[in-house]
Amino acid sequence: MKNFKHTLALGLVTAMLGLSTTSCEDRLNPAPVAALNSAEAFDTPSRVLLQVNNMYDYMKAGSFLGGRYQVYGDIRANDFLNRTSNLVTGAAVWQHTVTESSQNDVINLWGAGYSAINQINVFLAGLEANSAKFTATPFPSDFATTATGYAAEGRFLRALAYYSLLQFYARPYTDGNGSKPGLPLRLKAELDLRDNDLARSTVAEVYTQILADLTFAEQNLPLTNTSNVTRAHRNTAIALKTRVYLSMARYADVVTEANKIVSATAPFRATTGVQHALQPSITTVFVGNQSTTESILSFPFTPQDAPGTQNQLAFYFLPNAQGGGGEYSLNANGVLSDPRFLATDERNTSFVTRVSNVPYLRKYQNGALSPAPYTDNAPVMRYSEVLLNLAEARFRTAGATDPQALALLNAVRTRSAPTGAYAAFTDVAAAVDAVLLERRIEFLGEGLRNNDLMRLQQTIPAKATISAVPPTAALYIWPIPNSELATNTLMTRN
Repeated sequence: MKNFKHTLALGLVTAMLGLSTTSCEDRLNPAPVAALNSAEAFDTPSRVLLQVNNMYDYMKAGSFLGGRYQVYGDIRANDFLNRTSNLVTGAAVWQHTVTESSQNDVINLWGAGYSAINQINVFLAGLEANSAKFTATPFPSDFATTATGYAAEGRFLRALAYYSLLQFYARPYTDGNGSKPGLPLRLKAELDLRDNDLARSTVAEVYTQILADLTFAEQNLPLTNTSNVTRAHRNTAIALKTRVYLSMARYADVVTEANKIVSATAPFRATTGVQHALQPSITTVFVGNQSTTESILSFPFTPQDAPGTQNQLAFYFLPNAQGGGGEYSLNANGVLSDPRFLATDERNTSFVTRVSNVPYLRKYQNGALSPAPYTDNAPVMRYSEVLLNLAEARFRTAGATDPQALALLNAVRTRSAPTGAYAAFTDVAAAVDAVLLERRIEFLGEGLRNNDLMRLQQTIPAKATISAVPPTAALYIWPIPNSELATNTLMTRN
């Protein structure tokens, strides 16, 4: 889909532009931050940095990884109940009734994702075209290295965008070893309405590009960045590679990548680059500026730079009485009902709140009653995910009795439930099931549930009056939006 190109001026990659046509999106008519033509956009270090920041701004659009992606990733499954039947806030996603013309989810998520990808491609092309400028004043002598690091950030973000879109719009890699139709793989800067027509690459081809981007990113990102939470660094790329390989069921590769940033023994931590480690209490990860060493990547917001109306995580999950929109409550028959989710677990006592005996998620606390309303970071990756990725991969490759896998699982679990440690496993299926349960508990409301269901081709469970969706059903993945089908004659339907 190329409708986003209408907002792109030649070389203009520093503007915050509209990503949605819904009445509830706050980016409909923003003024550009800095309207620079292609001859000026790469003239100074500060202008180049503005464009780097702009890539992140597109990625954290409320329609994409700034809120909606995380919400959709959780509400498709059975841990949340819809309370408002509002199609604008995901009711059709929860009900599995989305169509090609579903504006607020199917169309907008696709459009926001490809808008981000194109902004990245425009930046990468401009960086390459202007590289000769970087060896002379006003650029410092080492700016060529800085520019390579910026390119690595762009390629990391492009990999993240393509991976995220695959989880909704394409069959899992494990279905046919990536042979099923994937996404149009757009890798060139698009500045006009030409080249709309592009056939879908296979799922495997898209994953190949994702891994190529992440390998480049790992090799060229700095060990630390100006913000190790909101900007990518080397360990960010490695962490995402563990997620990607897990989705491809390449478990030995998960182990190889995770070993780069996870020590062999407890307390598990990264020993090079950013010193990632679990926080003593999970509650500290979601308070204040949310910039602990556990947070590998999250997207920040301020009152002046908010995710937009009805995109905010606290709006969806907090009850009305606590400043949220009360859109989704927790399902008492979902993960809350599993006896292994202990009542004394800190993730239960701190992140589950009840209003009139109805449970809600309180992980995102900056609702309308907060001094800085709706400014919770949108989480993308935490170190606890890397530990659980490694635990699952080791159970699958080394067996149920692998001591490191058990220690990794228990490190995450006992951080919040000190009395809940698993003693041992003798069966791989039981060990993996324990990891998957821990992921549901640990990342509740962070959008990872859909990824896990898809990669394992598990049935999307039933909830309330909504029937289960087996992996053979057409509704298992989202339809390709009609906005893409109308402008790309080579596009095929799901």
